[in-house]
Amino acid sequence: MKFIAIIPARYASTRFPAKPLAMLGGKRVIERVYEQVAGVLDDAVVATDDERIYDAVRVFGGKVEMTSTEHRSGTDRCWEAYCKQGGEFDVVVNVQGDEPFIQPSQLEAIKQCFDRPDTDIATLVKPFSKADGIAALKNPNSPKVVIDNQMRALYFSRSVIPYLRGVEEQEWLLRHTYYKHIGIYGFRTEVLRAVTALPQSSLEMAESLEQLRWLENGYKIGVGISEVETIGIDTPEDLARAEEFLSNLKR
Repeated sequence: MKFIAIIPARYASTRFPAKPLAMLGGKRVIERVYEQVAGVLDDAVVATDDERIYDAVRVFGGKVEMTSTEHRSGTDRCWEAYCKQGGEFDVVVNVQGDEPFIQPSQLEAIKQCFDRPDTDIATLVKPFSKADGIAALKNPNSPKVVIDNQMRALYFSRSVIPYLRGVEEQEWLLRHTYYKHIGIYGFRTEVLRAVTALPQSSLEMAESLEQLRWLENGYKIGVGISEVETIGIDTPEDLARAEEFLSNLKR
């Protein structure tokens, strides 16, 4: 199977405008993301809606496609970029443009999900640990995933699922393995085409989680487990933490 990474990178961001162009350890964030995936998958392309990002990617020698400013989601942007890039691939891996520390092991875990012919879409989770604490588990900005015994996603939620009835909250992480969603997706190419044509679903609108649209429409989402902690960059404060993380890696 042939895999291509497509990296959506928008300039406009409410919490952190121009974050793909922010500097991290002497390189732009988007360059660090590109470097992390380009050597692992068969190809990599940045999908942007802004000429400044387009030019920056060209400067460091990456592949990039200009896409519409009207897309509702990174998934839609991925599909347009895939159609423009000219190659034929079996799986498109959507790697967020603000994940400069994505690891080869995580990309390999996505790839392995497609060893099963019934996998339509693949994503990753990381088990919550006791050290994370109950506040991290209850954080609505960190979606949780319930998985069946065949490593498929049953549901994604901003709430804590499952609810442990009759157990004190402080004991939840000791009594059950909860999974934190890591927002990396792989799509069989024909599935990516199909899901971009679907209307928003009721569960998606309720939780503001796009992947619920796919579940509601019957697509099977395979799940890989990662023990790697990544640092996504949503705010300038996240960038500062990423600088510290990078400095510690170099020691």
